[in-house]
Amino acid sequence: MAKIEVRNLTKVFGKRPKPALDMLKEQKSKDEILSKTGLTVGVNRATFDVHDGEVFVIMGLSGSGKSTLVRLLNRLIDPSDGQIQIDGDDLAKMNDTDLREVRRKKMSMVFQQFGLFPFRTILQNVEYGLEVQNIDKSDRREKAMKALSLVGLDGYEEQYPDQLSGGMQQRVGLARALANDPTILLMDEAFSALDPLIRKDMQDELLDLQASMKKTIVFITHDLDEALRIGDRIMIMKDGGVVQIGTPEEILINPADDYVRRFVEDVDRSKVYTAENIMTRPETVNVEKDGARVALQRMRDAGISSIYVVDRSRKLLGILHAADIAAAVKNEEREFSPYIQRDVPTCKLDTPMQDLFDLSSTSNVPIAVLGENDKLAGIVIRSKILSALSGKEVNVVE
Repeated sequence: MAKIEVRNLTKVFGKRPKPALDMLKEQKSKDEILSKTGLTVGVNRATFDVHDGEVFVIMGLSGSGKSTLVRLLNRLIDPSDGQIQIDGDDLAKMNDTDLREVRRKKMSMVFQQFGLFPFRTILQNVEYGLEVQNIDKSDRREKAMKALSLVGLDGYEEQYPDQLSGGMQQRVGLARALANDPTILLMDEAFSALDPLIRKDMQDELLDLQASMKKTIVFITHDLDEALRIGDRIMIMKDGGVVQIGTPEEILINPADDYVRRFVEDVDRSKVYTAENIMTRPETVNVEKDGARVALQRMRDAGISSIYVVDRSRKLLGILHAADIAAAVKNEEREFSPYIQRDVPTCKLDTPMQDLFDLSSTSNVPIAVLGENDKLAGIVIRSKILSALSGKEVNVVE
C-alpha cells in the first residue's frame, strides 16, 4: 500500500519555468536547458511510490536532485509541476493551513545539521516543535520524554547540546522529530556529518527503532553502503531524474545502466546478498514413500554423491551419501532411514552471505537453506558463494 505517491514531480528554479518544462517534455537534458534558458532543473518528472512502513532511500551524487526532492515532499519547496499525494491528499494543491496540519500531524524532518538551540536543555529542544503547536506543557513533556527514551537518551534531559557528542546530538534531532509521533519521517543526509563508527551506530539505532515503530521513512544519502544497509528499496537519481528503483539485491544484480553499474562495482556483495539469493534447487527423497533404490537412482541420474531427505511437508531430516546407500542396496535393504546423516549445516533464507563462509569452509556437504517450519527451500554450494562475490549467478528476490 502506497503512503506517498509521486507523479511527474518537477522543480525548475527560476521565475518563469514554462520554457524549461516544455523542453523537459521534449526530452532535453538538464545542461541543454540551462544553456538555452538559464533555468536550472532540480527535479525532472520524478514518479515513484513509497510504501507504508518502509525505509525508502533516495540516493545520488551531489547535484542529482535528491535533497531538492525531499524538500518537495513536504513543500519546503513548491513544485513547478506534478503531484505529491500523502494518504490520497495532494500536497501540491493544499493551502497553507492544510499544509501546516500535514506537517504537524503526519510529517517530521531530520536534517544533516542538528539545528539544536544551544541555550535550551535537551528536553526543551525536543519539546520545541510541540511548544510551537501550543501543546499543553505536561503533555509535551510526556511526549518529549517518551521520544528521548526511544533514542536511548534517558537521563540526559537536563543536559545542554554542547555537553553531548555528535552522535548523541543527532539522537536529539531524531527524538525531536519523533516527539510529534509522525507517520512519515523525512531524513536528509541525517548521518553524513558523523564519524564512521558513530554513523554505523546511528544506522543500527534507526533499524532498531523502525522494527518497533513501523514509520514510513524517506532517507536521503549519497553513500551506497548506507543505502544498501538500511533501505527496503532504493531510488537512484541523476541530473534530477529517476534512474532506477529497486531492492538492494535488484540494484546490485541488475543495474539499469552504466551510471548505476559504476555506483555498485565496488560494493562488498557479501554484506548484501543472502542465502536466498544464491541457493539452488536440491535433489531430495521423501522418507515416507521412497526407498534405498529410489535414493540411489536419483543420485545417479543427477550425478551427485549425496541427496537430502525430507518428509511429506518438506521438513529437512538430513542427508544420504551414495556410498552408504549403495552398500544398503547391495545388501538388499529397502529402508534408508538408518543411514541418514542428521548433522547437516543449515541457515535461514535471510542469512547474509558473509555468514556462510565459515559454514561452507568447514563442511563437506552443501548448506541447507530452511524456510518456515524448517522446510527445505534450497541449498548453497561453495562455488555459488564464489560466483556471487563476482556478481554472477545470483537470484533476484521478488
